[in-house]
Amino acid sequence: MSKSTISTASGDTPAATPDEQDLGAAGSQLSTAPAETLMGGPALGVIGWARWLWRQLTSMRVALLLLLLLALGAIPGSLIPQSGTDATKVADFEKNHPTLAPIYDKLGLFHVYSSVWFSAVYILLFVSLIGCIVPRTWQFVGQLRGRPPAAPKRLTRLPAYTTWRTRAEPEEVREAALALLKKRRFRAHAVGDAVAAEKGYLREVGNLAFHIALIVMLVAFAWGQLFKMEGNKLIVEGDGFSNTLTQYDDFKSGTLFSTDDLEPFSFTLKDFTGTYEASGPNRGTPRIYRAAVTYSEGAYGKDRQTLIEPNHPLDIGDSKVYLTAHGYAPVVTVRDGKGNVVYQDAVPLLPLDSNVTSSGVIKVYDGYRNAKGVSEQLGIQAFLLPTYVPGNEVSSAFPALLNPVLNLQPYHGDLGVNSGIPQSVYQLDKSHMKGFKDAKGLQTRENLKPGETMALPNGAGSITYEGTKEWANFQITRQPASGWALAGALTAIFGLAASLFIQRRRVWVRAVRGADGVTVVEMAGLGRSESAKVPEELGDLAGILYDQAPGAPDPEDDPAASPDPQAVPAEGAEK
Repeated sequence: MSKSTISTASGDTPAATPDEQDLGAAGSQLSTAPAETLMGGPALGVIGWARWLWRQLTSMRVALLLLLLLALGAIPGSLIPQSGTDATKVADFEKNHPTLAPIYDKLGLFHVYSSVWFSAVYILLFVSLIGCIVPRTWQFVGQLRGRPPAAPKRLTRLPAYTTWRTRAEPEEVREAALALLKKRRFRAHAVGDAVAAEKGYLREVGNLAFHIALIVMLVAFAWGQLFKMEGNKLIVEGDGFSNTLTQYDDFKSGTLFSTDDLEPFSFTLKDFTGTYEASGPNRGTPRIYRAAVTYSEGAYGKDRQTLIEPNHPLDIGDSKVYLTAHGYAPVVTVRDGKGNVVYQDAVPLLPLDSNVTSSGVIKVYDGYRNAKGVSEQLGIQAFLLPTYVPGNEVSSAFPALLNPVLNLQPYHGDLGVNSGIPQSVYQLDKSHMKGFKDAKGLQTRENLKPGETMALPNGAGSITYEGTKEWANFQITRQPASGWALAGALTAIFGLAASLFIQRRRVWVRAVRGADGVTVVEMAGLGRSESAKVPEELGDLAGILYDQAPGAPDPEDDPAASPDPQAVPAEGAEK
């Protein structure tokens, strides 16, 4: 809306001066940002209010506000346990915070990223970006198809200006100016007695690329959350895994993920290698974690061998297999009172510290009978010290298997597995169990080295520590559109850099014959924002054009004819 049409309470403001109109025309369409309009007068009506709301939604300030709200909304998702990530932690939070838990649940804070309010902000931001990009794109395409505007009548009003006189003909000066500006990658053309040129279109390209990249990232993140899957599987050396839902130790997925989307593959852990720093201040620090696996794709795929390391996952289709943890699994044989083997297997134990001091439980559910022939269940509390130091029975001194010792505490009775209440395989419920007692009436407890056997009291059987295997935990993930998210992030960075460091500017060169018959050359520049680059660039162009123009006088003969090598704001112009 032009200034001549704005009204105030005191009456109509004076119409814009010709100089002001001239300067406004020179800077027209330097940006594709929507122009601000003043609203007043009669009631807008339904359509008017709808247009006003749409303009507000698609404005830059609202988009930034929505982006801020999205960032603030993600904070509770990082601080409060989420049901989609860890339902156990959510249950613990509800148990420990009976007052806050119902409030959090009503606000959707236990499932932030799928809540109504977070989705509303997400969708509004998506719509705002699209509504901002589409009109600006079409306007920018129109600018690309058009030509730079003609030179203003008074170039002296522009921020950067310089002038000089030359013996060359005006047409020769304009031709030289046109060739120079095109060589400097300006879009230039002759208009009347002047040459109009424009440069810096990549600024708006970067601006649009930044906004489009944000949309790509939003879509990629939403797609990834809807169709993602993530599961964990602990595998002992010699055991294998098939990518089916029942094989996972724990599994979570997006709302639209289907088990039919699981990649058909399987693999076997052949060997695990772990080495550690043996001396110095970093003693015990892992140096190599490497899992040697044999895998196959599809039901009848050919077996292949590969190595999986922490930063080198196995890629199979859209799935990735990561190595995330490592530990030890002692091989234990349990016999009953008659010498019958009732249990023989490798039992994974969980590390407790950096030296892989490990704990766990050996559970014998069926087949065991005590010395009296009564059927019972066994629960054996186990602690493994990979490097045992005599006198220190609390923890291991080094993570490698230098002197492994297995500490066992056996119990007998009912493990409680038939109650229907789920329990951890790494914990022992002793509420219905009794400890084996030695001759002094104390809990039986013994340290075993590989190959040694612990005899249970009163001929109740024995437990043999056969040796130690290693286990590795693998995380299998499927994160669709992650490549699009990365591409969007990189594009956003480069687009933002282009919009910040590239300036859109215009240059005009006017050459006319003066009253004394000598050609007068005027050059002026205008940038989208205040910058020292426009005067410097104009001064550089003016110096080159002065030297290249045909018939240019020698500066020593006519010093007054030479332009200022550094163009400066004209008198009265805004600096």
